[in-house]
Formats: sequence, structure tokens, C-alpha cells
Amino acid sequence: MKAMQITAVCQLTPESAALISSELPIPTPGRGELLVKVAVCGVCHTELDEIEGRTPPANFPVVPGHQVVGTVAGVGVDVTKFDTGDRVGVAWIFSACGNCEYCQDGLENLCPDFQATGRDANGGYAEYMLVNENFALAIPDVLSDEAAAPLLCAGAIGYRSIKLADIGNGQPLGLTGFGASAHLVLKMVRREYPDTEVYVFARNPEEQTYALELGAIWAGATEDIPPKKLAAIIDTTPVWKTIVCALEHLQPNGRLVVNAIRKEDRDKDYLAHLDYPKHLWLEKEIKSVANVTRRDVDEFLQLAARLNLQPEVQFYPLDEANRALCDLKFNKVRGAKVLRIGGSG
Repeated sequence: MKAMQITAVCQLTPESAALISSELPIPTPGRGELLVKVAVCGVCHTELDEIEGRTPPANFPVVPGHQVVGTVAGVGVDVTKFDTGDRVGVAWIFSACGNCEYCQDGLENLCPDFQATGRDANGGYAEYMLVNENFALAIPDVLSDEAAAPLLCAGAIGYRSIKLADIGNGQPLGLTGFGASAHLVLKMVRREYPDTEVYVFARNPEEQTYALELGAIWAGATEDIPPKKLAAIIDTTPVWKTIVCALEHLQPNGRLVVNAIRKEDRDKDYLAHLDYPKHLWLEKEIKSVANVTRRDVDEFLQLAARLNLQPEVQFYPLDEANRALCDLKFNKVRGAKVLRIGGSG
């Protein structure tokens, strides 16, 4: 089968081939496993974090990709939840122990044995992959493969961010960055919180214009001052400047939710601008989003189906995965990016 693999940590550039095209044997499903014929796989900034060493795979080579939609092509012994031909999704959560205090409390995203698809196990930048049936997700019929893929991570992590932000209808919300996750959050908020005004801080005028097209009431640059203080801000960027600026824009008792697996070091010095009275006082809160649970993903898929949430998608063939990641890294972003790998619908 065709696959793209990470073989070592490196810096992704337009001239480099960070992912290596490979021919691999089709894997055989073991006990409780599904063999998934991949139709599409979303492209995520976390793949950049894996390639560039901010959250590196423990072992190389590995097939990245954790926004996977495909059909069951084979099943191992003792599989009971899915049949050959069923359409399934695979998200960032590849496995969790099920026994620790976090798993028992419904917080499997915090499990110390959490395994990530495409980092700790081969993912969806390939024609086939394996997943335990307990960590495969049914895709609602009304969602196409291409629409469903970004919902599995960008959408689900955005959904968890909204839950952590804990806003009520009518409370103003800010979004810093306007890529795959933020544009889905905006679409969701416009439907589920119709009286909530959304303010978007984006790095370039094209993203700001796009945010206004999707229903944001205001859009500006990271350092711009919005017309009012905000009840919560969700940060979806890989940088630190947005953290400092967002804290200044919060109301007293406001919440900053950081929606990122890792932050880059390029502007870490900006944290020196933190001023306690300006940025942290008055009971402001900061909370990170760590991974997702299966429940997060399943709930969001059902919500997206009910609301008919359709992500904006740019398509690439599998062998252009390096170009897709470069476009993501170098700010050529509008909505989500998806690799077309097999037949999709």
C-alpha cells in the first residue's frame, strides 16, 4: 500500500521532503481490530509538531494522520461493533488504558497511557490502517467523507474548547487564529449560541475577511483592541503573543482556553510582556485543552450532523502531503486541508 512516513525529526521547508513516500504491506487486523481502507485524512498542525519535534513520535518511521475516514475492509477475531463495509472515523485518541482514575472519571484524554493516532501508532496518511474497534467512530450518514474528516480533530477539539470556555448564550467570545478549528467553532457558535457575538483575531486580512463572511461581528489583528471585553477567548495558534494579548482582552473572571497540543518557541520571549494587573488579575483563568475523548468526538459528530456543519475544505492527493503541510505552516490557510487517498463519498 502507499503511505507517507515520518522518518526523523526535521524542520519542514518547501525544499525538504519531511514525509517520505513508501510502499508498505497492508496490515493484518489482530484481535478486536479493524482494517480500515482510508478514503480521506485531514491535515493538522499537530503533524507539524510531530515532524519538527515538539511532540515527536517515540519510534520511527511512523505514518502520521489522525482525522481519518474510511470503510472497514477486514476485521479481526472477536470484533462485534462493526462489519466489513461500515464507514468509520479514527481520531487523535488511538487508545487509553480504561483503568486509571482519569479514564474512570470520563477523562481518558488525560490517561497517562494515552496513545495518539499517527504519532504513537500508524495513522491515516496511507491507503490502509488498523484501529481497535473500541476506538473507531461511526460517521453519521449525512456527513460526506470530506466533510467528516476535519470534524474528527479540528471540530472535536473546538467542541471541547467551547465546553471548557463555559460561555452562555449572549456572552461575547473571542477566537485567536482562524484556521480549521476556529472556523468550525465560529460556525457552531453561530448556530448553538445565536446571541453570542464572536470576535476574531487573525494574522492576515484574508483570514479576517473570511471570519466576517462566516458571521464574526468584528475581526482584527492579534494586537488590535476589540470594541468590548470578552467573556472567553479560545486560542488556536502555535505562538505565545496571542496568549498575552488575549489575557488583556478578557473581562474580569474571563477564561482563556488554549487549544493547542504544543506551542512553538519562535516568540516565547513575548511572555516577558506579561503584567499581573493588566493580564492576570481580577480572577482571570487560563486552561489548556489536552487531547480529546471518544465522547467529545462522537457528540460533536452528532451535533455537526444536526446543524449541517460543513467545513471549508482544500484537497490534496496523498503524494502532495508535504505541500499541504507547507501550505499550513506558511499561512496558506482557508478552512481545513484534507488528503484524498481512496474512494470517498
